[in-house]
Amino acid sequence: MTFYEFLVFLHIFSAILGMGPGFVMSFVVTRSNPSNMTELRHSFAIRNKLHIITMVGGTLLLITGIWMGFLNTYWFSQGWYVSSLFLFLVALAFGPTLLKSRSKPIKELLREYKEEDIPEEYNQLSKKLFFVEHIENIIFLIIIALMILKPF
Repeated sequence: MTFYEFLVFLHIFSAILGMGPGFVMSFVVTRSNPSNMTELRHSFAIRNKLHIITMVGGTLLLITGIWMGFLNTYWFSQGWYVSSLFLFLVALAFGPTLLKSRSKPIKELLREYKEEDIPEEYNQLSKKLFFVEHIENIIFLIIIALMILKPF
């Protein structure tokens, strides 16, 4: 196996590791259909563990993708590569901007709310968070399509 083939392997492995859990993070909470705060807190605990895996995989994905670009410098003139890199950086910026601001009130609610019923406020907050996550997932699907098809 050449070094480049190793990078390709690591890149694909990182995509599975980083994006796979990312695609299901919101569904862990919504599809588990928590009926009380204990179940909701548990769903978010699982979600947070998946987020760690996503961050490790995403970091490796970016590093290996850029490294392969430096080994194949002509990729920087290819639309599929530049677009994929740009979209990945946009999606990466979602974390500290859009996602953090939408998840912070939910984390506070999970920490401070003492009753067992799920407050209506949570439903409003989670819709905003999951909407942004779904947009991010669409961006990642576009990136995957660009990587596979290399249309331009």
